[in-house]
Amino acid sequence: MLEKIKDAIKEPLAKMEIVVDDISFEKEGSYYFLRITLDKVNGLDLDTVVEATNIINPILDELDIIEESYILDVSSKERGGV
Repeated sequence: MLEKIKDAIKEPLAKMEIVVDDISFEKEGSYYFLRITLDKVNGLDLDTVVEATNIINPILDELDIIEESYILDVSSKERGGV
């Protein structure tokens, strides 16, 4: 399932020079989380993460491969301190 999601979002995000670093699907308490961690040379700012989320959302809706209700959590890969 996660590999299918990665394959579906990889190309559209690559057009923005964004790389899919990691994807996980986990249950925390009574909630499921689909966590997608993105990376980009020189990092990602919040606006770019929001833009990427707006690309990912409709792709996930179209795939419709996760039966459980879940929270989509898209974030930037953490970088070392400055």
